[in-house]
Amino acid sequence: MSSIVASEVPAESGSSSGFRFAMLLPGGLVTFFLILFALGLVLFLALRGNDGSLLGAGFTADNFITVISDPLYWTVTLRSLVIAGLVTLATVVTAYPVAYYLAFHAGRRRGLLLFLVTLPFWTSYLLRVFAWKIVLAYNGVLNSALIESGIWSEPTLAFLNTPAAVVVTLAHAYAPFAILPIYVALDTIPKSLLEAASDLGARPFTAFRRVVLPNSMPGVLAAALVVFVPTVGDYVTPAMVGGPASTIIGSLIQSQFGKANDWPFGAALSVCVMMVILCVVLVARDADRRFGSRT
Repeated sequence: MSSIVASEVPAESGSSSGFRFAMLLPGGLVTFFLILFALGLVLFLALRGNDGSLLGAGFTADNFITVISDPLYWTVTLRSLVIAGLVTLATVVTAYPVAYYLAFHAGRRRGLLLFLVTLPFWTSYLLRVFAWKIVLAYNGVLNSALIESGIWSEPTLAFLNTPAAVVVTLAHAYAPFAILPIYVALDTIPKSLLEAASDLGARPFTAFRRVVLPNSMPGVLAAALVVFVPTVGDYVTPAMVGGPASTIIGSLIQSQFGKANDWPFGAALSVCVMMVILCVVLVARDADRRFGSRT
């Protein structure tokens, strides 16, 4: 009997390994072709010279040298980081109270409110950006409201085609991406910690500062990364509601792959931006280790 059981164990182990391999294969293929292969192709293009063909000709580092030596790209990259930072700050600051209310005060309405938070995902991103363009336009909703209320006597061009318009539009577009991770972090805080703080005489603000905020920092950092990373490379919003002063690095990359037809240089710009974003992610990871929750 023991010999029969011993002979069945390897067969069961082999079938388990085959099942595990079959389950991991689709994800592995997607990771390879859609992520690793795509990144490898971008790096390959970045090291090629532009001869008008799709894959370029020869290997050269001239694209990276141009990016590093030209002050224009440093200026645009810095502007991109500043705009992305302002969008991230505005989004997280406005998303935190909403997430706090959902986690601690929503009660039975929590499901409905979460549904309303995710409702913008049902509409096109371009449609939401275009809606803000209508609001901020010269004859748009905001100018009309200010004139009707008597605050201003005539429309102004101060709202549209400005960096502030880009920040407001992007902050609104990415608000759900910030609310949800912060809400999850707040919702997982044990209620016993708040009860203990109250029993020890801590006032609500003290309990928030000493208990809630530190334990919600992983969600805040996750929300900041989720907003910051795509904002750096966004080019649709600056093109629709921003002016020349709102040109960011994503717009330059898009122009290289589009009108300029210089795919190698566009790939080199993309690689440099990825390196900058990687540095930001590493800093955020270190901040998570230092200030993240310990519960």
